[in-house]
This record gives sequence, structure tokens and C-alpha cells, in this order.
Amino acid sequence: MEEGEISKSLIEKQSPQLLARGHSNGGVGEEEGQKNDGCSSASTILVLSTMVAVSGSYVFGTAIGYSSPTQSGIMDDLSLSVAQYSLFGSVLTIGAMVGAVMSGRIADYFCRRSLMGFSEAFCIIGWLAIAFAKVSWWLDAERLLVGYGMGLLSYVVPVFIAEITPKNLRGAFTTVHQLMICFGVSFTYLIGSFVSWRILAIIGTVPCIIQLFGLFFIPESPRWLAKIGRGKECEAALQLLRGKHSDISDEAAAIRDYTEIVERLSESSSMFELFPWKYAHSLIVGVGLMVLQQLGGVNAIAFYASSIFVSAGFSGSVGTIAMVVVQIPMQVLGVVLMDISGRRPLLMVSAAGTGLGCFLVALSFLLQGLQVWTNISPFLALFGVLIYTGSFSLGMGGIPWVIMSEVFPINMKGSAGSLVTLISWLGSWIVSYAFNFLMVWSSSGTFFMFSGICGVTVVFVMKLVPETKGRTLEEIQASMNPFSGRRDRF
Repeated sequence: MEEGEISKSLIEKQSPQLLARGHSNGGVGEEEGQKNDGCSSASTILVLSTMVAVSGSYVFGTAIGYSSPTQSGIMDDLSLSVAQYSLFGSVLTIGAMVGAVMSGRIADYFCRRSLMGFSEAFCIIGWLAIAFAKVSWWLDAERLLVGYGMGLLSYVVPVFIAEITPKNLRGAFTTVHQLMICFGVSFTYLIGSFVSWRILAIIGTVPCIIQLFGLFFIPESPRWLAKIGRGKECEAALQLLRGKHSDISDEAAAIRDYTEIVERLSESSSMFELFPWKYAHSLIVGVGLMVLQQLGGVNAIAFYASSIFVSAGFSGSVGTIAMVVVQIPMQVLGVVLMDISGRRPLLMVSAAGTGLGCFLVALSFLLQGLQVWTNISPFLALFGVLIYTGSFSLGMGGIPWVIMSEVFPINMKGSAGSLVTLISWLGSWIVSYAFNFLMVWSSSGTFFMFSGICGVTVVFVMKLVPETKGRTLEEIQASMNPFSGRRDRF
């Protein structure tokens, strides 16, 4: 196939009137397949499907937030050293890396819904075993199981949501994934301040059970059904998601045509087949955003927030509750702004805010080490962590996952999604495991380093990340792949 054929084929199929309407509305057009001038609305089934999917995101959040409020309780009850607890905190990400490697292929072969159910089975077993653990190695083994389920969920949830939503709602709906992660982390911090670590692990099974039950009542992804040649089921699922009175003919035709074109290409069977020049832009954007998201220090703060506040001379419990108060409204604001301001502006503002937050925390530790302004330095650490948390929730938390679910074409989405998710969790493991040792080396130096990486993120987004607001998945993927048409820009 000549490079550029996908883009040409899709552009030729677009109605000039539809394109004109999309531009006049700032890119936030009407729902695919709905032939009226109003914006598309969210059907009951679409909302239900999204809420069932993001129950898995809440599980993700509880797993991340679990190690912060339980640190002192677990270390005292099981007599763990700092190194042993660091292993417990970071082994979650090792399991997530294993899950990430397998997630894309399982989702492609056994469908999105099956993968979500498969993931929750591992999470339930892991949480129950943690609750009754008596020795450290058993605790680590079960944390690994929870991590494996979480790694699967971290790929399939945003991909499933992106594939079932219309273009004018996709950004906001996909960001609910990060919103529910935020809820999971926040409520785990909050509940963990009042209950034991064993009770908190049992509570962690509740959202797993909710998702398992809910999966029986939602349709499969229409785009996955089209990919495996089940056209009638694809149209039935799409009709159910858009509402029985919606005209889905245009959207169904666009999905079918794009799938047919892409299926002419060879299916990428391994991650090593993802590196031809034509896929370079998608891989640079997907991998780059995930690497920068993790190396900016998010899991260092999420896993060890309480100990950061104590090290800075502030109350750990008050600090973590303050984080909850900031996280949720900022995440909600990010959801609202996603399809209004666009992805790029939110990412740049968010990355700049996280850089400022890390700089203030670093300054607090520096002043503490110099024994200067010791009355002010704890509050600098508090404000820095809160600014970081709020800024991250606004954009850097959710938007990289949104963009990951948008930029890869269907023939490489499984392998590419697995690669990007694997790299994300590898970065998370490196940071979460090394953080305690970095703090021993230099507390201020650690956060100055995180601040510098956040600054690099701003430049990366400005130069390389495309705006995807108001465009169908097929339009985004056709414009980015093949890459040849954009070589002169980079």
C-alpha cells in the first residue's frame, strides 16, 4: 500500500458539508451518524457502559493509594524495614508491567469486556490475600497479583471508553478514567486514616465486584466487533450506545471503511514490528507522554505522600486529607475543560503546575537543610504537594491515557498499547522503588530533578503532541499514520 493511502481514502469519504460544520463549531461537531445540527447527547447505555468500565479505574486508584496510609501499620505489624516496605510499594508496578505486556493481545483476541472481568478476578484474589497476610513475602506476592490486574485495566479501560464514545464526548468521557483513579486514591487515603490496613484491603474488593457484575449489562466495543468481522453485531452495539432513535449509518460506515483499509496492512504481531517510520509520530507521542508522566514523580508522591509530609515537618494525616480536598475538584475541572480547551493547552498548564509544585517542595527541603525559615518550610512543602496534586489531576494524569487511546490505528493498537502501558509501569516502578533511596541521597535534589522533568514535558507537548479534540479516531489515526506526510515538520 502506498504511504498516505489511508489518509487519502478517508479524506475522500468525508462530506464537505460535514467538514465545514466541524470547523465552524471549533472541531466539536455533532455525533457521528446523527444527522442534525445539535451536539450529540450521551445515551443511558453509554453512561452505564462508561461507569462500569471506570469501576476498574477506581480499583487502579485504590491499589496506588493503599501503600501511603498503611505504611506505619504494616511496618509495625509485620516488622518490615524501609527496604522491605519499598519493595512492597514498588512490587505493584512489577505486576502491572507483566499485565501491560499481555493486555493488548488479550484485549484483541478475547474482547474488551472479557479482559476487564479477567483483571478483576486477579484483583479480588490479591486484595483478600493481602488482608490475611502474616509474612512479608506473602504480602508482596499478593500485591503482585493486584498489580497484574491493574496493569491489564490501565490499558483496556481508556481504550474501551474511547471506542464507544462519539468524538464530541470522547475527551471528557475518557478522562473519567483518571477521575475515578483520583477518587480511588483519595478515598483510600481518607478511609485508611480511620481503619486498619487489613480492613482497607477487604474494602478494596468492593469496586472489583461492582465491575464484574456490571459487565453483564453493557455492550462490546463496536470497533473491536468491526475488527473481527462481526459487522451486524457492530451496528447493533453502536445503535444501543447512541440510542434507538439515532441515525448511525454514517458512523458505522466510517468505522467499517477504515477497518477494511487498515486490515489490508499486516497485523503487527509483536512490539518489535511497531517501529517503521510511518508509525514514528504515534510512538513518539504515546511513549514520550508516558515516560514524562512517570519521571515527573507522580507515584513518588502518591505512594509516599504521608512520609513526605512528615519528612518536611508537617502532619502526614492532615496533608493527605488536604490532598483529597484538592484532587477531586481539580480532576472534575479537567473533565469539564477537556473538550472545551483541548488536550494540548491543558497538558502544558498541567505540566507547568507540577513543575512549580516540585520546585516548592524542593525549596522546602533545601531551607530545612540550611536551617533557614524553619517555620515556613513545612507550609512550602504542603503548598508544593497540593499544587502538584491539583495540577496533575487537571491534565497530566488523564490526558496521556486519552491520547494513547486515540493515536494508534486498530491494526497496531494491541501491541502499541501494551508497549506504551509497559513503559508507563516501568517508569512507575523505577520511581517508586528508588524514591526512598533518592530522599536519603538528597531530598531537595530529588524534587529539583522532578521539577526539571516537568519543564521538559511542557516543551515536548508544545513541539510534538497534536491536538485531537473534535476529531474521530479514524481522522486522528489517518492524519498521524503514515508519518511521511509530516516529515518536514519534525
